[in-house]
Amino acid sequence: MKRISFFIAFLAFTAVSAQQDEQPEESKQINIVYGANFTKDEAQFPGASIFSKDDERQVQFEHQGADLWCDIAIFYTQENKLKAIGNIRLQQGDSIEMNSGKIDYDGNTRLAKAWENVDLTDGQMTLTTDTLYFDRENQLSYYRSGGKVVDSVNVLTSKIGNYFMELKKVQFRNEVHIDNPEYIIDSEQLDYYRISKNAYMYGPSTITGEDYKIYCERGFYDTKIEQGYGVKNTKINYNNRIIEGDSVYFDKVTSFASATNNITVTDTINQGVIRAHYAEVFKEKDSVFATKRAVAINLVQQDSLYIHGDTLMVTGQPESRILRAFRNAKFYKTDLSGKCDSIHSEEKTGITQLITNPILWNLENQITGDSIHLISDLETEKLDSLKVLENAFIISFDTIGKQGYNQAKGKDLFGKFIENELKIIDLVKNTEVIYYMYNDDEELIGIDKTICSKIRLIMENSDIKDITFFVNPDGDIFPEADLPVESRKLKGFVWRGNERILSKDDIFDEDDNNIELVKIRGIDDPIDIDTEEQERQKNNPLSTVPNTKAVETKKPTVKKAKTP
Repeated sequence: MKRISFFIAFLAFTAVSAQQDEQPEESKQINIVYGANFTKDEAQFPGASIFSKDDERQVQFEHQGADLWCDIAIFYTQENKLKAIGNIRLQQGDSIEMNSGKIDYDGNTRLAKAWENVDLTDGQMTLTTDTLYFDRENQLSYYRSGGKVVDSVNVLTSKIGNYFMELKKVQFRNEVHIDNPEYIIDSEQLDYYRISKNAYMYGPSTITGEDYKIYCERGFYDTKIEQGYGVKNTKINYNNRIIEGDSVYFDKVTSFASATNNITVTDTINQGVIRAHYAEVFKEKDSVFATKRAVAINLVQQDSLYIHGDTLMVTGQPESRILRAFRNAKFYKTDLSGKCDSIHSEEKTGITQLITNPILWNLENQITGDSIHLISDLETEKLDSLKVLENAFIISFDTIGKQGYNQAKGKDLFGKFIENELKIIDLVKNTEVIYYMYNDDEELIGIDKTICSKIRLIMENSDIKDITFFVNPDGDIFPEADLPVESRKLKGFVWRGNERILSKDDIFDEDDNNIELVKIRGIDDPIDIDTEEQERQKNNPLSTVPNTKAVETKKPTVKKAKTP
């Protein structure tokens, strides 16, 4: 390395100092604060001044509110560029500090490139990477080859990262991973605010907690309290239930989740499904509340049973689930449908109650009474029996003559299902029947009108195959001409065929089908996330962002140089 005399070195320092003294206050020129040893090497570094540390301290430079210390500095005065080598520390204000093995710094663009064991900290967060770019003009630091951020709550890693210093925000891209003792987050794109610890996710993202798992492609998550929401393809696996919807909210502290618009809640144990446009799930109570075109779907003997009400509630442990449908309750499966004011179905007893003004259709048979119970076999989970209590009435249209109605009534009705088909019907107490009888050629024989204490109907393909009268039957078979039309209906007869539910779509009325869905922010229209975060912090006094205090510009200290 070319040696120069102390006199030349002194002149060089004087020239640099004089040049700096002529600079305006906001000059872009990099200033020498402490030069220590000085030399030149025109062969390797043409036009550069080379400074190295001495026994007392490192070389120090200052530039527009930032100080840099290093072991060796190669300073291009004319280009206003600096190459720093060895044990580098760059300090901006009283909070931002960056350490590395090497730095290239351009005073004109205020852009620094640091590499070799780089770390940057703002006092409460540390970012480490192999190569970091520090754009002081825009107060942005970024890496493109993998990095890690550690704060008091989380450890975050990604392939690409941008740290916006004024916003205290880190933007992570590609293979984003957050480690926390309580949960893990994996995402393709995530914005993380250092002060609030709030995370905003874009693209496929998964949050895995101790007893929950959340997937979304756009969402928000408060990493301190494990609370958040998803607004695109969101799915939460929560306490043996999977919740999906346009917008899904989750709060670990209150053990609560809710969903809005196009919701599906799946019971992974009982294989039941609830669809609605609004739902709430309470983990501690093991319950679901659903409304707005709500329907519960369960598999019964390879056939789906649909239950609807203005409001649905499912409560209890898996083996003791209770389903309630309130107001305008209706249900449908291929061979069975009905409606009433409310439905109460209990897993433990296998009893489904149709409460207040119930009506049941079993294929072509209309069944009414004050209260109707459907009972399932607890072992096979198949429909086993039917109870109609008080004012039991069964009616079917005469499909042969197509003019009259077969009817039977009594105080109570007890039915038996065999292979999911209603085969036996017993009517008891004050029973009456009107039945159109035909021969094998489907010619009307007469109309049977009988009163007795008990009637048994044997059914086949929803038609009456056989009738048995018990205890002093009183009646006769009347020729059609001998029984007036007005006498062919039992007291209390009401045919409600136009109300019959013929498909799963019939369980919904006009109001259900014309529900106006809530507009979910963030699905169709983009959200200004920075503004939303500022609003959150404004509403949370604990999430205030501290101001960064600027450091005064120091005048250079020139010490007698030593020739290396």
